[in-house]
Amino acid sequence: MRFGKPNAQYMSQTVYRLRGKKRSEVLKGPQRGLDVSVVRLGKGKVMVATSDPLSYIPQVGPEASAWLSIHLLASDLTTTGFAPIYGMFDFNLPPAMGNSQFALFWRAFHNECKKLGISIIGGHTGKYPGIDYSVIGGGVLIATGSEKTYLTSSMAHSGDEVILTKGAAIETTAVLTRTFPRRVKRALGPKLFSMAWNYLGKTSTVRDALTASSIGVRRDGVTAMHDATEGGVIAGFIELTGASDLGMVVDLESIPVSEESRALCDHFRIDPLVSLSEGSLIIASRPAKTDRILSKLASAGIPSCLVGKLTPKFRGCKAATERGMRSLSYPDVDPYWKAYSKGIERGWS
Repeated sequence: MRFGKPNAQYMSQTVYRLRGKKRSEVLKGPQRGLDVSVVRLGKGKVMVATSDPLSYIPQVGPEASAWLSIHLLASDLTTTGFAPIYGMFDFNLPPAMGNSQFALFWRAFHNECKKLGISIIGGHTGKYPGIDYSVIGGGVLIATGSEKTYLTSSMAHSGDEVILTKGAAIETTAVLTRTFPRRVKRALGPKLFSMAWNYLGKTSTVRDALTASSIGVRRDGVTAMHDATEGGVIAGFIELTGASDLGMVVDLESIPVSEESRALCDHFRIDPLVSLSEGSLIIASRPAKTDRILSKLASAGIPSCLVGKLTPKFRGCKAATERGMRSLSYPDVDPYWKAYSKGIERGWS
């Protein structure tokens, strides 16, 4: 298996096909492009849940790693339009991690959970041989809410408009800058480096999702949301259209790539449109509500722009460029992993 997520064919032959006992109350289970599960509880209520790895990146430090870990989980959960309520976390720690290191991580993790309104209800913690940085476990977040108001990335409609928050390569910029600060500073210069250093706080779509969905959901506004992670915004677009069984036309020139992200990606030979971009939220909206959603995001200090429109499935996923239309294909591999691994192997700082 390559670094990062397996390809769609492998997943369709394993996880998406073999899902244990079938239960009628499971409204949404494992599916490509779907980051949450939905279970009917009865009396008009549902439970939504998501899971993701937990990370400790030594170069980033315990507090920042903790913030990043919980916000990656919460970003997936809030694409439902619900805020997270409960969390369970499994830590399989590297033998080299000292107790004081984990204590710093855990206190920061606890503090961020409190800010997000998450009660920690259980989990597991231990040290084991063979475990190395940066993935040190996994977590689950849970929320409950009305069956009439939850969202998933499978609920968009043809004709919906597509909004993107922040831009491309957000997490790539944040993590590579924090992991290899000396190299990045030499490549970008002091001004752009300073801007890139502050990207860690952008690698969350919690506020993006809750702000956008506050305008209204389903017929009243937002119909689907999906955060761009591995494979960048291009993978995110394809995952959302695949989950909703639709096509899309996206204007690639309208996708923001900041000067600092462009410079960093050029240095590491990364295409920013297909690289790790947690912090970028893809929002499908009813056309009559798009302006209100854009305005609400702007008032919350969250940059966003209209980048495309959803179409019937038979039209496929297309990119509009200055040279005309072309088909979008799912990235074979996220170039972030190669850049990160190469830097670690060569001892970059």
